[in-house]
Amino acid sequence: MTGPLRFSDLCASGQARGKRVFIRADLNVPQDDSGAITEDTRVRASVPCIRMALDAGAAVMVTSHLGRPTEGAFKPEDSLAPVAKRLGELLGTEVRLVANWVDGGFAVAPGEVVLLENCRVNPGEKKNDEGLSRKMAALCDIYVNDAFGTAHRAEATTHGIARFAPIACAGPLLAAEIDAISKALANPKRPLVAIVAGSKVSTKLTILKALSEKVDQLIVGGGIANTFMLAAGLPIGKSLAEPDLLSEARAVIDGMAARGAEVPIPTDVVVAQEFKADAAATVKKAADVAAGDMILDIGPETAARLAAQLKSAGTIVWNGPVGVFEFAPFEQGTKAIAQAIAASSAFSIAGGGDTLAAIAKYGIEKDVGYISTGGGAFLEMLEGKTLPAIEILNERASK
Repeated sequence: MTGPLRFSDLCASGQARGKRVFIRADLNVPQDDSGAITEDTRVRASVPCIRMALDAGAAVMVTSHLGRPTEGAFKPEDSLAPVAKRLGELLGTEVRLVANWVDGGFAVAPGEVVLLENCRVNPGEKKNDEGLSRKMAALCDIYVNDAFGTAHRAEATTHGIARFAPIACAGPLLAAEIDAISKALANPKRPLVAIVAGSKVSTKLTILKALSEKVDQLIVGGGIANTFMLAAGLPIGKSLAEPDLLSEARAVIDGMAARGAEVPIPTDVVVAQEFKADAAATVKKAADVAAGDMILDIGPETAARLAAQLKSAGTIVWNGPVGVFEFAPFEQGTKAIAQAIAASSAFSIAGGGDTLAAIAKYGIEKDVGYISTGGGAFLEMLEGKTLPAIEILNERASK
């Protein structure tokens, strides 16, 4: 499998000139109560693909979902109007917003870009309806998927249209995600270290199992680490954990040990009596956690040991902070991990909302090899799953 056709190659060979190009972007940005965009990373990330299409002389249509609208019932708060305005500012050109676009009836000239209103309002979008997909495919000569964040869903604008468009390809953002994840997992420079943290083992169990078969070290953090500590016979007081998943945690530990890999269990932790931003924090040896203690971060000894392992890694995959980094008394572990990743010569790839927040908080964006734009899609790719939106592009490329 060679992977999908790449839009950059089509543009470079002049195949987009004068063509109608339909770009599925991910412009699902957070907004305040007045509709103003509060964080525009996704809009900025969509610009290179749009600019590539414009520079190649294409007539450009872009669409995205925004929020969770009801299909067939458009409301003002569902509108991409604020996105059109921000996109226009970033591109330095007016971006016209087109409503009721599925049946065509609008013009777009080569060198012009229009934004097609919230695609998730169209009846049949989420169910990947064939009739809707064929109508959308008829609007374009080239379909470009540049929305990695939705690649794990088979919807009309991410999958169906790719079946029927004359040409279907991957935009630069989607291609970069595929490249980064295969660099980290398909052919990694070793040691390969994965950090998987979060509140629950249950939500990350499949990824823990998948990575435990590939990585040299599996660093667990947050509530997940508490369950692993319990599995290792350590006391965790009243910390968040899932006692019913101890056998699964032990299986991961034993399976990795059998091939000489390890799950480093914390040797010291930071505890508090209550879950509050100003709770009194106490560092304790892992074996000394008392019944009334709540573990909210890894301790300095554990953080130093993990930092040393990260600095000597060849490849690092990071998903999730190792403590309650939003609270100052419990941020040192995550901060140490972030700084170690920044200082490491390893190729690092990071994804997930909380992880991106930690990267921003500690200002290490420039020192992470690749920052993924997807949450669920990122996790599913790490698990080794083929995502429907990428699979259809692969199929089209191989025909």
